[in-house]
Amino acid sequence: MGSNGAETHDAAAIKTHVEAIAAAQLPNSGIYNFLLSEARIVSARRGTVTARLTLTRNHMNSGGGIHGAASAALVDWAGGLAIASWDLRARTGVSADIHVSYLSSAALGDEVEVVATADKVGGSLAFTRVVISKVVDGEAGPVIANGSHTKFVKQR
Repeated sequence: MGSNGAETHDAAAIKTHVEAIAAAQLPNSGIYNFLLSEARIVSARRGTVTARLTLTRNHMNSGGGIHGAASAALVDWAGGLAIASWDLRARTGVSADIHVSYLSSAALGDEVEVVATADKVGGSLAFTRVVISKVVDGEAGPVIANGSHTKFVKQR
């Protein structure tokens, strides 16, 4: 990793970078704008980003729980931000593969915490893990969904 790598930056600089990437994505992505405009970055360090989001009607399925598509969008979005935090890159790649396992649910008004980790960011591919948990008494509680996300990140 050269001098542009995130290891040369402190957590505050990484968080600022990740917040800027997230903000820039909103007007360019209808789905992110619709689902994630109220998401906030809680912390970021090299390869790991933590965000929180209070669930609204936009996130609910017909049964009143968090929609699987909302969880999948969180995995996609947060995985990309973890990649951005790895080396402060501006482009987070395109999805090659995404998996989500749904373990529990959350309801309207619940807050969720999303922790995304970039396990490896290589020259062509990046591999991320994402855990979505329901926040209980201010802390991450029961896991709602686990995701893995592979992105093509080769920069031209």
